[in-house]
Amino acid sequence: MSTLNLPSPGWMTEDVVLLEEQARRFITAEYVPQLEAWNEEGMYDRDVWTRAGAAGLLCPAIPEQYGGAGGTFAHEAVIIRELSLAGFDAFGAPLHSGIVAPYILHYGTQEQKRRWLPGLVSGELVGAVAMSEPGTGSDLQGVRTTANKSGNGYVLNGSKTFITNGQHANLIVVVARTDASAGSKGISLMMVETENASGFRRGRKLKKLGMDAADTSELFFDDVKLPPENLLGSEEGQGFAQLMNDLPRERLIVAVHAQAMIERALALTIDYVKQRRAFGKAIIDFQNSQFILAECKSEATIARVFHDHCIERYLAGTLDTVTASMAKYWITDLQGKIIDRCLQLFGGYGYMEEFPISRMYRDARVMRIYAGTNEIMKLLIARSL
Repeated sequence: MSTLNLPSPGWMTEDVVLLEEQARRFITAEYVPQLEAWNEEGMYDRDVWTRAGAAGLLCPAIPEQYGGAGGTFAHEAVIIRELSLAGFDAFGAPLHSGIVAPYILHYGTQEQKRRWLPGLVSGELVGAVAMSEPGTGSDLQGVRTTANKSGNGYVLNGSKTFITNGQHANLIVVVARTDASAGSKGISLMMVETENASGFRRGRKLKKLGMDAADTSELFFDDVKLPPENLLGSEEGQGFAQLMNDLPRERLIVAVHAQAMIERALALTIDYVKQRRAFGKAIIDFQNSQFILAECKSEATIARVFHDHCIERYLAGTLDTVTASMAKYWITDLQGKIIDRCLQLFGGYGYMEEFPISRMYRDARVMRIYAGTNEIMKLLIARSL
C-alpha cells in the first residue's frame, strides 16, 4: 500500500520479501474481513493468536530449537508493517513477539526457554509485560509491586494498569521489587502463568481513545505464589538492567508501526482525493491538495529512509538507545502530523467512523505516549549532547 516508490532496502532480503507476501495474503484473508466487527465488539477473538502462530507470524526471530523460524528482527518488522498496512493496529503481536519472547530468549535459563518459547511461537501462550502502575507511569524505579521471598519461592503483590494483551495473556512478565532497599538493583522480572494462579485476577478492559479492539487492561496480584523458577534468569535484581537493555528494540518496534501507519494514511488519502470531486474537479487538482500531499510524501520518505537505517543498525548490533529514541519520537510525532493533514483532505467524511482515516487519527495518538513518552525520548537524546 506504500506510495513512496523507494528502492527495496538492504534489510529486505529474499526470504523477508517472501514472508512479507505470505503475511499480506494471510492477514487480508483471515483478519481484514473481521476488523470492523472486532472494533465494534471492543475485542478481537482469542483464536487470532493461534491462527497467527500456525501461519508463522508469531516470534519469527526465535531459534528453531525453541520452535521458532530462526529469523531476525527484519522478519518481525515486515509482519508489524503488514498488520498495520491492513489496519489491524490493535493486535498485540508486536509486543508478544518482539518484547516478551526476547526477554525469555535473552535472559531466561535453558529450562525457561524450553518451557515457554514454543508456546509463544504457536500462540498457545499469549505474552504481556506488566510494567506500568497507577501513579508511576514511566518511572520504573517507582514500582511498588513486590515479590517477597516465601520459603524457596515468592509471593507477588501489586496492581498494574495499561497492560497490552491484558485479557488474553496467560504468560505475564511482571516487573516487581524483590529488595525494597536496593533501588533499581532491587527490581526483578517475575513470570506469572495465569492458569489456576490463585490470587491473580484481571480487572476491567480499559476504554480508550483509540485501539478499540486492543484488550488493554488492569491486572491485580494478591498473594500470588510463584515457584523460584519463575524468576526470569538465575538471580534477583537484574530486572532493571534487563528492561533497559531491550529498550532500543521496543522503541524501534513502535517506529516501524508508526511508519507503516503513515504510509497507509498517505495511500488512502491519495486514492480518495483522486476520486472525490468538489467545485467541478477532483480534490487532487486543487493546488492546496497537491502541496499538502507533496509535503506529506516528502516527510514520509525521509522518515522511511531513517526507519530503514535504524533497522539495518539493529540487525548489525549497533543501534544505540539514543538513535532508537530519535526514531520513536520523530516518526510518531510525524505520524500524528501527517494523519491529521490527511484527515483534513477527506473533509467531513474524515470525521466519520466509517472512513479508516478517522480510526487512524484516534489510534495514532497513543504512540507518542507508550514505550516511553516522547518527552522521555527527548530527555534521553539530550543526555547525549
